[in-house]
Amino acid sequence: MENIINITLPDGSIKSVEAGSSPADIALSIGEGLLRSSVAARIDGVLIDLNTPINSDASIELITSRSEEAHDILLHSTAHLMAQAVKELYPDVKITIGPSIKNQFYYDFDLDYAFNDSDLEKIEIKMKEISKRNLIVNRLEFSRQEAIEEFTKLNEDYKVEIIEGISDDDRISAYRQGEFIDLCKGPHIPSTGKIKYFKLLSTSGAYWRGDEKNKMLKRIYGTSFFDKKALRAYLLMLEEAKKRDHRKLGKELEIFTFDEEVGPGLPLWLPNGATMVDELEKLAKSTERNAGYVQVRTPHLTKGILYERSGHLEHYKKDMFPAMDIDGTEYYVKPMNCPHHHKIYDAKKRSYRDLPVRLAEYGTCYRYEKSGQLFGLMRVRSMQMNDAHIYCTPDQFKDEFLAVCKMYSEYFEIFGIEKYQMRLSVHSKEGLGDKFVDEPELWEQTEKSVREALVEGKIDFVESVGDAAFYGPKIDVQVWSAIGKEFTLATNQVDFAIPSRFGLTYTDEHGKELTPLCIHRAPLSTHERFIGFLIEHFAGDFPLWLAPIQVIIIPVSEKYHTYANEVKDQFFNSEIRVEMDDRSEKVGAKIRLAEIRKIPVMLIVGEREMEEQTLSVRRRHEGDIGSFPLNLTIEELKSEIISKSRRYSE
Repeated sequence: MENIINITLPDGSIKSVEAGSSPADIALSIGEGLLRSSVAARIDGVLIDLNTPINSDASIELITSRSEEAHDILLHSTAHLMAQAVKELYPDVKITIGPSIKNQFYYDFDLDYAFNDSDLEKIEIKMKEISKRNLIVNRLEFSRQEAIEEFTKLNEDYKVEIIEGISDDDRISAYRQGEFIDLCKGPHIPSTGKIKYFKLLSTSGAYWRGDEKNKMLKRIYGTSFFDKKALRAYLLMLEEAKKRDHRKLGKELEIFTFDEEVGPGLPLWLPNGATMVDELEKLAKSTERNAGYVQVRTPHLTKGILYERSGHLEHYKKDMFPAMDIDGTEYYVKPMNCPHHHKIYDAKKRSYRDLPVRLAEYGTCYRYEKSGQLFGLMRVRSMQMNDAHIYCTPDQFKDEFLAVCKMYSEYFEIFGIEKYQMRLSVHSKEGLGDKFVDEPELWEQTEKSVREALVEGKIDFVESVGDAAFYGPKIDVQVWSAIGKEFTLATNQVDFAIPSRFGLTYTDEHGKELTPLCIHRAPLSTHERFIGFLIEHFAGDFPLWLAPIQVIIIPVSEKYHTYANEVKDQFFNSEIRVEMDDRSEKVGAKIRLAEIRKIPVMLIVGEREMEEQTLSVRRRHEGDIGSFPLNLTIEELKSEIISKSRRYSE
């Protein structure tokens, strides 16, 4: 039977079907429920649309709505649905690009009009209307010239520009639903009727291709899910995230500020923020001292020749600030500390007995982030990095690498970070010599060593191809906040290339000079990013040890100011951060303000407390917990601070 082909299912069983059958046909032959939940398919490892004919023997994997991959397809398909709605409502609009991002999608439009909330409502209504039309989504393929002609006819200049950047030899795919057509690799949801549960979220501006020299476009963000419950849960999470937004809370709690005369992306730490910075530095320096690190300090700028030698000018220049001419020599503000640490390592002869050498620094670095990419403390131009570089022998590598990973886990325990994932970023062969150092054998060898270390340490990880540092593979640590918001925080990088460029050596037991391996690590990221994360993670309700103001004394009236000041002095002398609210306000008003400021401990003092030398203790989220002797209160709070308890987040 020459029209019959064999399809291998994921469980290894074989299903015989007619040639030309689609994944949808195969899903239906197994069961209607499977067809309803199927979004796309993978044929011999290649993602395709559900309605694509299969003409030869193949293996199949049906992509169902339960998978993250299916959600990404839904998001991108919903972006096309939104673009079609915008096109029908605003016929003069030009469409640009509309990718999916984590749990969301966006589309950029060229329109001489700024979208507002009422526009989003209108667009949503139109999207629902198009969804009800249940338009079939068809894949089309063009030659480069055919695609240019098609989108020129549609007056879509941006699409033509994209196509002109594609090779003549490449086939170009597009998707059509009704009268709407757009470039896309696919796959897509088979019909608009399957896109039901979506919400448009916000609007913003964005430069075409992210270049500030190009036109400012109008961007619309949205989200989409396969069921109403998931959509509702995500929208509730976004509402909670808004309340926790570090930019909002950072201002309300007087942690940081930005000023136009200082410059965008250059945060100013207010006293409360500076206190948090100091506490994080104390934690890091104590942890590192116990782990055998030594502290160093390096300048904020250096000659360009240093970055030529390290390779940063070759691979990283677009992320650096421009050079400044000093006495005819080019200087740069430093984008990272590693070249300076290499020089410190090289300042004296090293023996194998000296290794590992662990150099640590909370060094300030400067990176050029485009204006449109700046985002509160999360994307800044000035940052203080919890940086260190470990110089070790190959035999020491695994132990050192795993010790850093263990340090991550210890920090995450302190901060109550329960969900995290190690992402091993490796090189791509296509990027050698351009994006990555051209040392293929060293790449393979180093990546193998990192994998072995992770497996040996029983550390779960995923791999990401093409995201390594230019000098070696790296571990990026993804963490999730208390409400499930994802952040990229820590990094652990292996450098097999740069130490040899700097001529770094150590003498082995036979007197032979060898080049050390270097591990770059930053478990607490930068102050800026980490404090931004902590604000959102704790919703500003910081544990006692980290809270900028730990205790506030609230006298019932002016008669008790003397005792209140004595109490304040004792807390101050015990190195507990304390304030006194001596305003002529009622106690209730003082408590409300302390709650707004999210001060963990409120101590009310009145006549009885003064006579008995006690304190009436009130704690956030717990209310009044009783009256206690002054000395005992200090001892208990001091113990809680030292232990770094997370009383409020537990």
